Amino acid sequence: MQIPQRSVDHGRRAIVVGSGPNGLTTAALLARAGWEVDVYERNAHPGGAAASAASLGPGTIVDLGAAGHPFGVASPVFRDLDLTSHGLEWIHAEVPMAHPLPHGEAAILHRDVETTAQGLGVDGGRWRSIHGHVTEHIDEHLENLLGPMLRVPPHPFRLARFGPVAAAPASWVANAAFSTEAARTLFLGSAAHAIVPLTLPFTGAFGMLFGALGMSRGWPVVRGGTGQLVKALLSVLHTHGGRVHLNHEVTNLAELPAADAIVLNLTPAQVLRVTGTTDEAGSQLARPTRRRLRDWRYGTAAYKVDFLLDGPIPWTNPAVAGAGTVHVVGGSQELIRAEADVAAGRLPRYPFVMVCQQHAADPTRATGDAAGKTVVWAYAHVPHGYQETRPGEIARLITNQIERFAPGFQQRVLKQVETSPADLESWNPNLIGGDVAGGAMNGRQALLRPGFTLDPYRVPTPRETATHTARLYLASSSTPPGAGVHGMPGAWAAHAVTKDFTD
Repeated sequence: MQIPQRSVDHGRRAIVVGSGPNGLTTAALLARAGWEVDVYERNAHPGGAAASAASLGPGTIVDLGAAGHPFGVASPVFRDLDLTSHGLEWIHAEVPMAHPLPHGEAAILHRDVETTAQGLGVDGGRWRSIHGHVTEHIDEHLENLLGPMLRVPPHPFRLARFGPVAAAPASWVANAAFSTEAARTLFLGSAAHAIVPLTLPFTGAFGMLFGALGMSRGWPVVRGGTGQLVKALLSVLHTHGGRVHLNHEVTNLAELPAADAIVLNLTPAQVLRVTGTTDEAGSQLARPTRRRLRDWRYGTAAYKVDFLLDGPIPWTNPAVAGAGTVHVVGGSQELIRAEADVAAGRLPRYPFVMVCQQHAADPTRATGDAAGKTVVWAYAHVPHGYQETRPGEIARLITNQIERFAPGFQQRVLKQVETSPADLESWNPNLIGGDVAGGAMNGRQALLRPGFTLDPYRVPTPRETATHTARLYLASSSTPPGAGVHGMPGAWAAHAVTKDFTD
């Protein structure tokens, strides 16, 4: 992909619907390339799920959605946009990730392969073998992976090295390659970011890639909260003349001004709504496209709980306190069962809980009235659209999981804010049923996102029924490479737009 660069004003106009990181990335790139760009956002604040607020009280900064950013710091398009010159600052904890284990042990992911391998004892050699070539050539692997899967890879030799482990189920890799629970859980915890059962093919890719990112680029947070990343994207957009219209919900594309291109930072359910699909005679989508969008499946949900503590989390193993991200669940089999349960619609007794300790890197998360306190970001994987049978049910499960490895945690909680799957969707309609990945990452959807054609960013429209002359594009996490705050769906959509109007 050639990232669009600055060009002369050519009179083209683009409209972007949705101001999440992908939509803003598309808008910034097109504005820089000389397009007139308008972004429409339904909420009073831009950023989609990349937002921060003082939701635990004055002096606190809480990431409302995305928190840790292994892909953000490694993103080719964020680097190209030079976001650090627009106020973005990545900061790292002492170690990227930790996984506490029973009996006070812990598996630690360090910022390099060698130190991590040394901590894994007899499994160190296998760990080096699986991750070494990925960390050494991380940028080339990202060029292969951060885009459509069904294409000629820019670095085929690297993909060939990556493929055998990547294509396998993470559960198989963990059990076949490693003999210790430390190595198995460290690998499987990374693989759990796929948010699908760890027995499925291609989950090995997540275990390998997330670990390699931590050991090469790290898993940093954004100083001052993830919302500062959105401010940096807005700064780029405004520098090149782009505009953002807040509190402006687009319910039908026919409402929009005339444009050459409309880019939708929406998942398939919202695309159907804004294209007039309820009246198929006037729909702006081709019939096969409508069918594929209706067939799109959403996956496992997140149930988020933010805590304000009167001090740090009292981990049994003090090494865990220095980790930016902590995967909280028992051993490898407990983790495998938990992910299988939520995919089958069952609430696990011991769910996979991800905890972000941003304060380990960023002291600004609790200042002023909150000085000396600790902000803790956490979520559990739960079944899609899960509704509690008893108030506080999931918060208790999350608290109990943390308490297992940090006795006394509950006594330190001063305040907590719960965000259910329904709350997430109400805040950001792209988070259907609490699915933060834009659609289930399994089966055909792992390869054909969103399954229009081999070209996932262009939305086919029938000329005879289109109510707009604009060409339609998609730039959400429902397109490759999927979820994460890295802007790459937006970069690929901008590439498709500029290519169509240049050729």
